[in-house]
Amino acid sequence: MTTLLVIAKEPRPGRVKTRLTPPFTPDEAAELAEAALADTLHTVAATPASRRVLVLDGAPGPWLPSGFDVVPQCAGGLDERLADAFAHCDGPALLIGMDTPQVTPELLTVDFATCDAFFGPAEDGGFWALGLAHPDPALLRGVPMSTAGTGAVQRDRLLAAGLRVRDLPRLRDVDTAADAHAVAALAPHGRFAARLARCTSVTAVTGGDSGPGSRTTPPGRPDDADSQPRTRPTTPR
Repeated sequence: MTTLLVIAKEPRPGRVKTRLTPPFTPDEAAELAEAALADTLHTVAATPASRRVLVLDGAPGPWLPSGFDVVPQCAGGLDERLADAFAHCDGPALLIGMDTPQVTPELLTVDFATCDAFFGPAEDGGFWALGLAHPDPALLRGVPMSTAGTGAVQRDRLLAAGLRVRDLPRLRDVDTAADAHAVAALAPHGRFAARLARCTSVTAVTGGDSGPGSRTTPPGRPDDADSQPRTRPTTPR
């Protein structure tokens, strides 16, 4: 059976989902990140697996369900952190990030009987999932994680190694307010959608624009690097 890995960052204000501010406050962005992570972890908990591992930058909180081993992310770039996550697996493993709360157990139930790798492309050009029948960290090291071609480079790396690759459905991960609303619509009964509805409600009550882009982004603000593989470090930004 497959090991399921979730690579994530502790949802603390100012450290996660900075591209959601504005229109949301840093506290709201962190709460949205926590809801997305909780939805993801509960989906993984409901998926058959030999082992469930949270590869975490930070400390676990009350959002972590039982049944997970927690291991720290290593130092280095995202490619090194993803490679290290696979390095500790001794059998088939599927890794995802914390930015696709719409994911389902059906999507994560993979069978390596007829392939060597699973690849889940993200709409932004990165990838939301990577599965390897025989985890090899070298397949990830050196893949650029901050370009629009991140997913294509990673998939080509798998093919160049002679692996039989099966593609998972393309998913949208949450980077911006527009992404948040689109993803919440896909999973309207989840924690993420409920938390977004409360954020939007508060914005409307205070007289702001409840839609994305209601305020001006401060120039030069660095983007966050949540743990998942994307065009900006989606990190599985």
